[in-house]
Amino acid sequence: QVQLVESGGGLVQPEGSLRLSCAASGAMFRFLGMGWYRQAPEKQRELVAFITTDSSRTYADSVKGRFTISRDNTKNTVYLQMDSLKPEDTAVYYCKTRLGLYDYWGQGTQVTVSS
Repeated sequence: QVQLVESGGGLVQPEGSLRLSCAASGAMFRFLGMGWYRQAPEKQRELVAFITTDSSRTYADSVKGRFTISRDNTKNTVYLQMDSLKPEDTAVYYCKTRLGLYDYWGQGTQVTVSS
């Protein structure tokens, strides 16, 4: 099993920055691809960014050039650096991984972009 705990959300003004963290339990972290997802009110959950075990990265078109995903295998943590935030980035942000046949999700952290 994998336990994921997100942190770092909050209220930020447009064009501001936040860094989200997702700490994972267990010794398997370095073997896991990690994703950040978000879900805005009345919208479906969507993939924001993904990082593989060798740190290859993919991003949703809506966040390319503004968000950066990274990982620190020594800390069992994946990060999402969010810059130039927009009101439409407001959502609950979740990290997720898959181990075997199972998906593991964190509890989510709220990001609100508003003046």
